[in-house]
Amino acid sequence: MRPKTRNRRIRLLAGVGATLVALTALSACGDSGAAGGKIKLSLGLFGNFGYTDLIKEYQAAHPDIEITERTAAYSDHHKNIAAHLATGAGAADIEAVDTGYVAQFKATPDKFVDLNTVGGDKLKDRWLDWKWAASLGKGGQQIGYGTDVGGLAICYRRDLFEQAQLPADRDAVSALWPTWQAFFETGKRFQAKAPNGVKFMDGGPTVLNAIVGQAPVGYYDQSDQIVVGTNPALRQGWDLVADAVKANLSAGLLYSTPPWNTGFTKGQFATVTCPAWMMTKIKDQAPDTAGKWDIASVPGGGGNWGGSYLTVPKQGKHTKEAADLAAWLTAPEQQAKVFTSKGLLPSTPSLYDDPKITGYTNPFFNNAPVGKLFTEAAKKLNPQYQGPKAGDVQTEFGNAMQRVEQGKQDGAAAWQQLVGDVAKIK
Repeated sequence: MRPKTRNRRIRLLAGVGATLVALTALSACGDSGAAGGKIKLSLGLFGNFGYTDLIKEYQAAHPDIEITERTAAYSDHHKNIAAHLATGAGAADIEAVDTGYVAQFKATPDKFVDLNTVGGDKLKDRWLDWKWAASLGKGGQQIGYGTDVGGLAICYRRDLFEQAQLPADRDAVSALWPTWQAFFETGKRFQAKAPNGVKFMDGGPTVLNAIVGQAPVGYYDQSDQIVVGTNPALRQGWDLVADAVKANLSAGLLYSTPPWNTGFTKGQFATVTCPAWMMTKIKDQAPDTAGKWDIASVPGGGGNWGGSYLTVPKQGKHTKEAADLAAWLTAPEQQAKVFTSKGLLPSTPSLYDDPKITGYTNPFFNNAPVGKLFTEAAKKLNPQYQGPKAGDVQTEFGNAMQRVEQGKQDGAAAWQQLVGDVAKIK
């Protein structure tokens, strides 16, 4: 009898094995969208790109596609992309890349789908010429479709300015600071009569980013050499901000950190450097301050901070569908929706003369004419060259200024260490 029992067990195990193989095959088919299953696409983001409603719209029009967003902190997000590309696994089907990191990733275009090969070559006229060019590999491969550009302005609290006996009207406020020197002098006037516990600006790193963004040359020269230690514009900007910190004008907060987010909620500062995407951050962090904020011109005029791209890593299972989604999300029609809902400034110039955009006012910011303000800024924008590790250099600038704000170093010592630290970035 034992041989018969053994044969039954063998037949039973064989049947179980066959069932598992079949289930595995069905599972794989479901993941690939076959046999009635949905194609699943993941979208890797940092911050609020304003895509939640657009994703619902796209899924309604494409019922065979299911899209999930996964969001990480700015630095973590870009470090994760680099790690996933290095290992060949783990990347989202679409990965957002900030302008400070796009040069790093376009240096390895073989890791991404060349969007020119899936219709991108026919779409290039959608974008500002420099926006399209900034994400091209050396061989002409296009690794990303542009989402937004930053632009620059100053967001300020009208109520806090009034309490400090300063003008609150946006035109009058803009007139206070034609230069950064005048901006910090205004800060001293504010601080002399400021409400208890309120500083003029959120933190030195935020203001410093704006000043760097206005310089003809930033962290890198055109040959991809870091020029921080020999760039006089950066040192001048550094000294201005370090002096403002010393004058007690700063709340000492580092942007995109939990304490900075709390600073909006608690009203710990009266001004923040304001690229267009900053409007969403303010609204998200301090929704109860609607109408208290307004927007003025940035000292020095012009400049840019931020802006991103949607890339499609080659390691994805559904690169064609991912590329189609990226193209749709960055089309002018969708960029217009994101601007009016979240404030991200379009990188598609066809919208810059659209009355729906130029006439848009933002009620959260006291009905500031943000459409006119930011589109005019975009037309004047002279883009700064971004080297391969510009995002990492920017992080080191923020860390160095934090050391000044925390009293660990004076401005000169922090600058000296900063120059040495960024020289090690490869």
